Amino acid sequence: MMAALAQAIFRATRTKVDVETLKLLVIFSGAGLLLSIVVAMICGEALHAALI
Repeated sequence: MMAALAQAIFRATRTKVDVETLKLLVIFSGAGLLLSIVVAMICGEALHAALI
């Protein structure tokens, strides 16, 4: 799956993308998304409690 994604990026941008670099990018993006969702859930509850 990663190789197919790397090939699609190559076709779109004509830039050579290493599969390992792509894996690292996906891991950090996923971790950042997860962290921002957790922070939004925590701050959302605190904001909701402050408004009540």
